[in-house]
Amino acid sequence: MKRAYIKILFLSAGVLSITSCRKFLDINKDPDNISDAPIAQLLTSAQVNLGFEGGSDLFRYSTLIAQQMSGQASQPNQTYEYDRYNIQGSDENNLWSSMNSSTLSDIELIIKKASSTSSPYYGGIAKIMKAYEYSLMVDAWGSVPYSEAQQLDKNTQPKYDKGEDIYTAILQLLTDAVADLNAASSTYTPGLNSVIFTNGDFSQVKGNWIKLANTLKLRLYLHYSKKDKTFAVSQMTSLINSAGITFMASTADNFQMPFFNLPKQQNPIQQFEASRADYLFANDRMVSMMVGKSDPRLPFYFTPFPFNSSPATYKGVKPGDPTGINYSRVHTYLRGAATGNPSMRPGGGILAGAYVYSGDAPIRMLTYKEYCFIRAEAALYGAPGDPQDWFTKGITASMQDAGVAAGDIATYLTANGTLAGTDDQKLQQIIEEKYVAIFGESMEPWTDFRRTGYPTLTAPSDAVMSTVPRSLFYPQSEIDLNPNAPAQKADLTQKVFWDN
Repeated sequence: MKRAYIKILFLSAGVLSITSCRKFLDINKDPDNISDAPIAQLLTSAQVNLGFEGGSDLFRYSTLIAQQMSGQASQPNQTYEYDRYNIQGSDENNLWSSMNSSTLSDIELIIKKASSTSSPYYGGIAKIMKAYEYSLMVDAWGSVPYSEAQQLDKNTQPKYDKGEDIYTAILQLLTDAVADLNAASSTYTPGLNSVIFTNGDFSQVKGNWIKLANTLKLRLYLHYSKKDKTFAVSQMTSLINSAGITFMASTADNFQMPFFNLPKQQNPIQQFEASRADYLFANDRMVSMMVGKSDPRLPFYFTPFPFNSSPATYKGVKPGDPTGINYSRVHTYLRGAATGNPSMRPGGGILAGAYVYSGDAPIRMLTYKEYCFIRAEAALYGAPGDPQDWFTKGITASMQDAGVAAGDIATYLTANGTLAGTDDQKLQQIIEEKYVAIFGESMEPWTDFRRTGYPTLTAPSDAVMSTVPRSLFYPQSEIDLNPNAPAQKADLTQKVFWDN
């Protein structure tokens, strides 16, 4: 029964993964039905939605803006427009609906039910998920509804709260979540219905959720580093030095959504690639960085071009390059194991569909390798720890997660693993290695660029604006239907609070 329920959720959420042009199937339209839903099913629903969002529209916007992937070669279509920063408010309506009307609505109900049934373990998980989701919303849009949001039919036109106020609230929410998870007992306890950190014995995974809460706190405090570095370092130092605090310690602690090699249960990146062939290719900005360092993650991240090249070579799309398929594509790290006999067109480009991917690669949302780079950057600013030590750990964790052999990791570290130069040069090394390491994570590479200026990015020559976007337009549905929404932004240069 439970497996059938989860399968239905995958089928529903899968609609979002394909395109923002289709109506997302909102499984939470009827407030009465939502209120009656068992807390266990609400948790499964919220986590499945969160996982699909991590590989859908917001992921595509941010990975294109951050120039890890490119839509330039696929014109004319949706990703080509996104690649040149022509992301309209109307493009974001379904994403906004998913985040607010589905995911956050479920999460808010879990928190309420957890309180009314004395089930703090459910409440703790839901509060962490709420903090994570709202952090993405602030980082993407700036001010968003928070204090009056998720009240179902009681308030369909919530006011917008300042991004900085929301950050303050969700940091406290994470503190509250840890307290809930440390409670002595809980009437209802998450088990196999939690599809993230799944275990029939919740005591075996409770620590993973606590580590996630503390690691997410560090990520959020680091975001303040451009606006107020003294505050950021002070808060990170206090957290790191707090007695009994635990953080992610290995890839087993990764906050990621599992997917399966089953129809309609594949991850959203694979579902998009399979249904929208030739929409996304590797971006030259990222490929050239990796090729320049003989990065052993290349064959896991991207397909070679030409495919039959030996030794393998890789080609990303540059602005102004011709349309076509003669570029490297996203490969097994984001799409799962590949089988088949790839067919090639003249020039060595792989035909769409020549590979069959399992689709069981996870959607990574906050990982141990990211934590290592957070600690490296924080230590560079003066927080506890050795920047070099954490830098090495971050690269190593990324390589291991991709499947790189130990000998190749050692070779790479010998050539590229030593921080050197001024503090700013060391920061550039940390962020550029992090940029490659967290490929596939929604938002954070774009956020790092906005915070630090690294890696250096320039707008494509055919972009609709001359600078890299600092935020997204508000969804048109909010502008049309919520009188409390701010006036639409004039362009995408408006900065979120921590970017000032």
